[in-house]
Amino acid sequence: MAKKRQANPRNTTAPAADNNIKQPGRPSPQRPEPTTAEKKKSPFGLVHLLILAGISVITWLTYQSALANQFTNWDDLGYVLTDPLIKDSSIEGLKRLFLLESRVMGNYHPLTMVTYWWEYGKEGLEPAIYHLDSIIFHIITTATAYIFVRTLTRSILAAAIAALLFAVHPMRVESVTWIAGRKDILYGMFYLLACTTHILYIRAREGKRALWFVATILLFALSLLCKSVGVTLPVVLLLIDLYERRDLKAVLIIEKLPLFGLSMLFGLISIYAQKDVGALGTLDVHFTVLERLALGCYALCTYVWKMVVPVGLTNFYPYPIKVNDALPAVFYVYPLLVGGALFAIWKFGRHNRLLLLGVLFFIINLLLLLQFLPVGGAVMSDRYTYIPYVGLFLLIGYFIARLVEQKKPLGTLLLVVVLGASGAYAYMTSERNKDWYDSVSLWTDAIEKDPESPIGYFYLGQEYYTRFEGAQNQVDRKKYGDSALVYFSKSVERKPDYTSPIICIGEYMRSTGRIEEAKTAYLRALAIKDGLESAYLGLGVVYSIQGKYDSAAPVFRKALALKKFFPEGYSNYANFLEIVGKSDSAIITYEKAISQNPDAYIPYMNRGRIYMKQQKYDLAIKDYDHAVMLKPEYPDPLVQRAQAHLAKGNKAQAHADIAEAKKLGALIDPALEESSR
Repeated sequence: MAKKRQANPRNTTAPAADNNIKQPGRPSPQRPEPTTAEKKKSPFGLVHLLILAGISVITWLTYQSALANQFTNWDDLGYVLTDPLIKDSSIEGLKRLFLLESRVMGNYHPLTMVTYWWEYGKEGLEPAIYHLDSIIFHIITTATAYIFVRTLTRSILAAAIAALLFAVHPMRVESVTWIAGRKDILYGMFYLLACTTHILYIRAREGKRALWFVATILLFALSLLCKSVGVTLPVVLLLIDLYERRDLKAVLIIEKLPLFGLSMLFGLISIYAQKDVGALGTLDVHFTVLERLALGCYALCTYVWKMVVPVGLTNFYPYPIKVNDALPAVFYVYPLLVGGALFAIWKFGRHNRLLLLGVLFFIINLLLLLQFLPVGGAVMSDRYTYIPYVGLFLLIGYFIARLVEQKKPLGTLLLVVVLGASGAYAYMTSERNKDWYDSVSLWTDAIEKDPESPIGYFYLGQEYYTRFEGAQNQVDRKKYGDSALVYFSKSVERKPDYTSPIICIGEYMRSTGRIEEAKTAYLRALAIKDGLESAYLGLGVVYSIQGKYDSAAPVFRKALALKKFFPEGYSNYANFLEIVGKSDSAIITYEKAISQNPDAYIPYMNRGRIYMKQQKYDLAIKDYDHAVMLKPEYPDPLVQRAQAHLAKGNKAQAHADIAEAKKLGALIDPALEESSR
């Protein structure tokens, strides 16, 4: 008699799971094996499309309040408003986005920048298009979250719950409503798709496995090109392998070598880029290894708490203030809480592979962002949870789906609770969108949440200073200027060695003619920290105003040597060159300023003035055309262009410009107006 063959308890290619996939050879003790028809169901079937359509509508209604929002001065400046890379509409400009030296604000994420490049080419600096696209991308990423959970668990209800929570949770606002936060959405979209294709790779027949394997690598590469924090994917895929009952053998590591190679490459690029802008610092606050462990565990616990009760959200969570150069003792409780929770999960839930996958998905995707290694000046950020929360939403969705399928009253009760919570979250998200309306609302909210934050006062002061510079009448200039000075001063009061507001105080003093006070501010900043290009620039302007040209020249050159991308630096240096009679050099330097920031109108105005002196009226008019296009609400470019037209004998054009300038409130010299008739 033939010997009976035993079923292999492990299968490295076929799907198996203790929670939702029957292991070949034995019935699942927790869930019946899906039928052949169920296995063949596509995640793009009618039921799935209806669910996704419903969640998409809910997401759109939740976020439509963000469509009226403006740009903020919280990184939107560097990513869009003043970034010259996205403003080159040529194919060469598109290619340049992928060069390593084209990293933006300490990050290399060319695919994210491509989206801004496309939007700028289509609508310029109209904020609505940027917000609209971010919402659309979030809806798409929500769909990928649904597909991932549905593919993993084969549960439609679990996927729907997880996707709904993902779509409307208030902790998503920073990634979606903040224009500069889009990189989280884009990397997350490709990240979740890569997780899905890896599951399909594991479960596929031999003929299709290569296709899914290649798709996973390509999607991973796309994710990294959107944001390098996706480097955790190979580890997450190993967790999925274990969930699918693949033996932890060398073959699993070998097949992921291309992925680990990409992770290493982009990890090195990220470290290099962050160091390049000093982003690895924490506002000159230093912590020991033990203190960083405590802070990381504090952040982890706070993220879990805010997933359930998302209150007190802000765009900036500052590091705690050290007392007698020591972290408050309460923070050392958090490592104990985290350690205890992980021990309990391992002790009582280590046989539940879905539980381990969900928890570790959450932790691993946060690990690089828990400030064990300092990145930026905040101890935590809402946007960091964009993808990590998928692991927790997955567990919530699956747990409720299991209870509902088993027809247990608790399942129905929890489903009602989650739906109610989702409704509350959607309302909170819609309201939170309003906090991101503009820089004033954003930083006013941040100060309300943390009245002692020097960062909040500084950025609020910076916004008012920007409005002060753009004001067209003395009443507004005084109102905005006074507000800027108040907030800069409050920032310095809370952190006396914070050089940024000190330099801005110098800028304000210089702009209002208080030259000695401006000089004092710049020198104070440089005494705190040398190598501040903005302080050197301000000092150069002060020396120029005082007629100390021999002192001004080396200071200007020092400022420009410290910072390669410095459009305002080149613009001010060009002014200096014009003052000392080097007009040709000034024109070249203005060109440099314009190439770095084509949306700044002042260099066009100043270069136009030089062309007028050189009687190059056509070139002057061309520059004034740019200035009028950039600032149609300002009368001065119109007046200057009118003078250029008059110099050429174009009285009709000059008269039209003067008439338009008068509509904008300009006081026209009667002699000029008479000449245009």
